Amino acid sequence: MKNIKYLFAGIYFGIVLVKSQVISWFRIQEMFQLTSFHMYGVIGTAIFTGIISIQIIKRYNIKTFGGDPIVIAPKQFDKGQIFGGLIFGLGWAITGACPGPLFAQIGSGFTVVVITLLSAIAGTWLYGLLEKKLPH
Repeated sequence: MKNIKYLFAGIYFGIVLVKSQVISWFRIQEMFQLTSFHMYGVIGTAIFTGIISIQIIKRYNIKTFGGDPIVIAPKQFDKGQIFGGLIFGLGWAITGACPGPLFAQIGSGFTVVVITLLSAIAGTWLYGLLEKKLPH
């Protein structure tokens, strides 16, 4: 019961996704066809908000609600990120869904997206099996 706040945060996030139309297959197709700025505006706003938030956390040494320091590990470039990004983008373009809004799409009645969810789970599982054998 102490984690109920996360349920409410998830519900709120789902409502925001639905109302901003980022779960719309049509909006996603517009983005990949370069015919609308809508999704680029939403994604750009999220990136900008993230940059500002991380700078505030770092500059003012913000801590978690439990008092622990927030540690942001440095990122290291790997060529696998290019291949992963291409596969991710291709899947996003084909299915009209990325992992974030999958549950909001299903909750909105687009039950066919369950296939995309199961495929994402299978892909994650397969990556876990093959991770050590993949080039770095």
